[in-house]
Amino acid sequence: MASKSSARLAALTVAAVCSVTSTVVLTSPAHADSVRVHDIQGSTRLSPYAGKQVTDVAGIVTGVRGYGSSRGFWIQDPRPDADPATSEGVFVFTGSTPKGVAVGDAVTVSGTVSEYVPGGTSSGNQSLTEITRPTFTVVSSGNEVPAATTVSARSVPCAYAPEGDEAANGSVNGLTLRPEKYALDLYESLEGMNVRVADARVVGASDPYTELWVTVKPWENANRRGGTVYGSYDSQNTGRLQIQSLGKPADFPDANVGDTLAGTTSGPLDYNQYGGYTMVASEIGTLESGGLERESTRRQSGRELAVATYNVENLDPSDGTFAAHAEAIVHNLASPDIVSLEEIQDNNGATDDGTVAADATVGKLIDAIVAAGGPRYDWRGIDPANGEDGGQPGGNIRQAFLFNPERVSFTDRGAGDATTATGVTKVRGKAALTHSPGRVDPANAAWEDSRKPLAGEFAFRGRTVVVVANHFNSKGGDQGLTAQYQPPARGSETQRHAQAKVVNTFVKDVLATQKNADVVVLGDINDFEFSTTTRLLEDDGVLWSAVKSLPESERYSYVYQGNSQVLDQILVSPSIRWGGRLSYDSVHVNAEFHDQISDHDPQVLRFRP
Repeated sequence: MASKSSARLAALTVAAVCSVTSTVVLTSPAHADSVRVHDIQGSTRLSPYAGKQVTDVAGIVTGVRGYGSSRGFWIQDPRPDADPATSEGVFVFTGSTPKGVAVGDAVTVSGTVSEYVPGGTSSGNQSLTEITRPTFTVVSSGNEVPAATTVSARSVPCAYAPEGDEAANGSVNGLTLRPEKYALDLYESLEGMNVRVADARVVGASDPYTELWVTVKPWENANRRGGTVYGSYDSQNTGRLQIQSLGKPADFPDANVGDTLAGTTSGPLDYNQYGGYTMVASEIGTLESGGLERESTRRQSGRELAVATYNVENLDPSDGTFAAHAEAIVHNLASPDIVSLEEIQDNNGATDDGTVAADATVGKLIDAIVAAGGPRYDWRGIDPANGEDGGQPGGNIRQAFLFNPERVSFTDRGAGDATTATGVTKVRGKAALTHSPGRVDPANAAWEDSRKPLAGEFAFRGRTVVVVANHFNSKGGDQGLTAQYQPPARGSETQRHAQAKVVNTFVKDVLATQKNADVVVLGDINDFEFSTTTRLLEDDGVLWSAVKSLPESERYSYVYQGNSQVLDQILVSPSIRWGGRLSYDSVHVNAEFHDQISDHDPQVLRFRP
């Protein structure tokens, strides 16, 4: 290795010298015993040189990042070793915009090898090997950049990640990389290197942070709209890769799911807090539209009750999305009879001044629906106690019911408040709520810093329907799929499991009072249809998630890191499941589009009570 390094550097012509610190810069070629990039990277996720000084590490600059909190440049050794587990690229962290260095420069770098964990060690993320506090010498310029390694369906293994070492609390950091067997090992073996994808299909739309997701395995758990479905904890979809821009944000394409980045997209492979392995693209393929269009569901018949759930993403009166939400409700959802809204903020949004009422927020939406040609909905809700329901500070998000009074009526009965629980009683032989609208067990510890369920009693064609609107605890804080711990921990589930048990118990009380009661439990459950959370909601057969009436490839309401997945659900009691000619639709109007007005797709259930 030493002789190879010396021979390579002897052939280079010294053209320039620059430094990013006040340290005296070495101007001579690297010494014969210089460490190579692949020595620094090693064959595990952690560098054997972590915490140590290295001198005159040689490489060609493949990319320069002069923005954000992680500024620096990537170098790659043009003379790789024979070990596929060792990366030939590494990031040089300068802390400020690098000066005097450009793509194609041959450089030697001295500094400290560090393992940086994006998001901090508590995130569980893998670390990124870097050279920090660097000094560097430009030895020559205009060199050919090492050819990009192609990431393709043929090169990415089917298995996602090795199981972590039990002795290391499930970490994979100490395991020797096996890039031929595990996708995450392959990506780690390419960390810092110049990589490319060709004709890659978009599976996660562009977002304001100039990033999108593609797949190099277009058939992998594909749905008819071009996405990749996350259908179990074992189908992580290994072909997904995040793409960010190394250039100007204005040059980044506005892509929807199903579009294609035709031709070559290439750049250094990074690892970041929000998505793990990420190509920071200096070259982006030509965007070819997949022709994706927003869906519209059919209108309910006169005998069908249509119930929907729609997360409107922190809606407050200052937002400019009311008309677009109204269009979605009227034209894409065909004006459902009952709409459970999630993330309705109070009348002044994120201003944290004690305001909790949301009549202005809901009223503005109702007016927009009328302007869009829809019915004048009535509504019911319960204001939360200030700051007690989580979400954006000051926003006081909550669920609210819209209902079309021309089609359904609401049974007002002893309206509850933020802290009063609704119960179940019997009225003329039928189950009834003691408070309608009311909250389900709001004092239960399961709802700490989380939204409390809103229950209401509706009447349709002489039949009572109990509806429970939910917004369960978010997945915030869970370890990502690319975490160093495999399988990753999903700590947020603990609270959702407790919440599911509370709601399930409430439904059992309703059905114990009236066996054939029609109960609909719906909302942003923040968990998958195959999750333990859903199984706990369904416990003892009192509920069934109706999204499971769809083919597996059509089950999704949300796109996260290129995985199309279920978070929003409508669950029904046995009388509806078996007797109501049930029709379910996940109406894809938001999650797959770069110009989404919410990150959730609404769900609609039609049945005959």
